[in-house]
Amino acid sequence: MDSQRGNLLIAGPSLFDPNIRRTVVMVGEHNDEGALGVVLNRPTPARVADAVPPLMPLVGDDELLFVGGPVQPQSPVILAEFEHPELADVLAFGSIGFLTGEVTDGASERVRRARVFAGYAGWGPGQLESELDAGGWIIEPAVVADVFPDDPDALWTSVLRRKGGEFALMVTMPFDPSTN
Repeated sequence: MDSQRGNLLIAGPSLFDPNIRRTVVMVGEHNDEGALGVVLNRPTPARVADAVPPLMPLVGDDELLFVGGPVQPQSPVILAEFEHPELADVLAFGSIGFLTGEVTDGASERVRRARVFAGYAGWGPGQLESELDAGGWIIEPAVVADVFPDDPDALWTSVLRRKGGEFALMVTMPFDPSTN
């Protein structure tokens, strides 16, 4: 098994599930027990300050809450860029990782910036490998700019364009091919 930790999973055109369609998932952990990550491009209209006020010091007053995935949507998941990567509870790549458990008052001093997600995307043992073998996901190494995009709604398009070739052509496909 090749671990996908630190990679992006870009939803391919064959994934029609509304929870996954045109998403970009950053994989935080992938091992024999399964995989988990967060959807990077699904902001909600809710502000973190309103939805989970104790986490507002990590992200600021106006930061939006993101839908991280369909698993445990009532649980906040924090993805951050760390000043010192060894302080991440789960390191995904470079200086990017997750805070887990209860967030202490000093947590904001450990991070350069953070994003809060409602829930996460998860796969059981062998499930992600099966989806990858079936061609459902396109893999691309993550970069810091992918984790904190200025325009999250454009992330799927921008990552596919960066990948180039046939993948760049996918951005021209209509969201619903039956309307073509």
